[in-house]
Amino acid sequence: MWVMVLFDLPVLTKSQRKAATRFRNDLLDLGFEMSQFSVYLRHFAGKEQAEVAVRKIGAVVPATGAVHVLTFTDRQYAAMVCFDGRTVGRKKSRDQFVLF
Repeated sequence: MWVMVLFDLPVLTKSQRKAATRFRNDLLDLGFEMSQFSVYLRHFAGKEQAEVAVRKIGAVVPATGAVHVLTFTDRQYAAMVCFDGRTVGRKKSRDQFVLF
């Protein structure tokens, strides 16, 4: 299960910039990786772990701005099409771990 956090936070005043920076740092502390400046991603082993993460994100959302949290499966993630400059291709899915 994947969790994607998309946000648009105001940064006009010093206190707003501080709140936005704190939120980004909180996402990093929760194990998220920056995909784009206001888009963070993290993979979870199951739906229950993803739901716990969503609750933790809700607890650290700043008072102003917009934060959207999307959850989707590995199959949906693998079907994502990415445009990077002139290169077009499918998103490479994570390699599966082999234990033995």
